[in-house]
Amino acid sequence: MQTVASVGLWAVWAVVLLGTLVPLPLSLTALRVVAPLAVGWATWSGDWLAIVSTVVALAVAFAPETGLVFVNGAAYPNERRFPLRAPGALLAGLLPLSWVLAVGPVTGGVLLVAADRVVAGVVAVVVGLPVAFVLLRAIHTLSRRWLVFVPAGVVLHDPLSLVDPVLFQKPTIEALRRAPADTDSLDLTRGSFGLALELVLREKVPMTLVRPGTRAGEQGASARLIFTPTLPEEVLAEASARRL
Repeated sequence: MQTVASVGLWAVWAVVLLGTLVPLPLSLTALRVVAPLAVGWATWSGDWLAIVSTVVALAVAFAPETGLVFVNGAAYPNERRFPLRAPGALLAGLLPLSWVLAVGPVTGGVLLVAADRVVAGVVAVVVGLPVAFVLLRAIHTLSRRWLVFVPAGVVLHDPLSLVDPVLFQKPTIEALRRAPADTDSLDLTRGSFGLALELVLREKVPMTLVRPGTRAGEQGASARLIFTPTLPEEVLAEASARRL
């Protein structure tokens, strides 16, 4: 069991190391899935140095600046991506639970097989693999949500809110600013915590909104909308630099 755990740890370490050397949205997901697991392993070992180092790594993995680097790894040279904050409801409980269900059964199943509890281990792995695939795919969606500055204007790429990315062209943009508390703009923040920004347009732009239980989405149009980036001040600075 110790040998299997050691080999598994080194394999995961190598994969995540490779991911940090090739910053991409998928690498960001891998980093943020494994970082909490590393803290758990370190805590189980009782090694205080390991605990401190993995907690530091966890903080770096979830830092907004880290997300900024990774989502721009796949960006074109003339565009700049800014990640969006995760929905508040997910952070409040559903996301941690999804993480536990994604990594727990498979990891525990492999260790059970190594401990000669083959039947229980195989059942855990067989049941856990499809669950992990579905949940990790859903978690990866959080790494694919961003606001993009492009030469033609601004694109909102948010699979949780929009069926397809929406381009807001420069001539239609009136302002990009901090959202007032009493705004009645179309809310695309998904209940995220933090400062929301408001995009004010000179005319309504059509978009297809994601609605639970509606595969095709819901057609709509709006001249004002709000969203919550992880680094709102940097977004405003970029908008100013591009004269938006």
